[in-house]
Amino acid sequence: MTLSERLNQYQPYALTVLRIIIGLLFMEHGMQKLFGFPAGGHGDGPLPTLMLVQGILEAFGGLAIFLGLFTRPVAFILAGNMAVAYFMAHQPKDFFPVNNGGDAAILFCFVFLFLIFSGPGPLAVDNRSK
Repeated sequence: MTLSERLNQYQPYALTVLRIIIGLLFMEHGMQKLFGFPAGGHGDGPLPTLMLVQGILEAFGGLAIFLGLFTRPVAFILAGNMAVAYFMAHQPKDFFPVNNGGDAAILFCFVFLFLIFSGPGPLAVDNRSK
């Protein structure tokens, strides 16, 4: 058995790990906006509407991705959300993502695009009825 064949048998589980880690990282961004946890957050007072919507999408969308719950439709919404966030908040600052702080938004966008087509992997709530 070649190395590629040996590694290919673990591909579905690597996809599951990718989905779980991306979900946790994305949820962390939302928790920071909504609750100031982990440290940082938005500060005192109510969040501006756009920041509140973004925090809700990140926290609950990240949780859904983490669980593998409605993975494809949630990933579709979050990929579009990250594309809009990049062009609204990052791209106007500078053309290059490394200079405008948009690296994470681009990475999240493309991982969510990947999840739309790949599905959640074998360990997901989406697979309970199968």
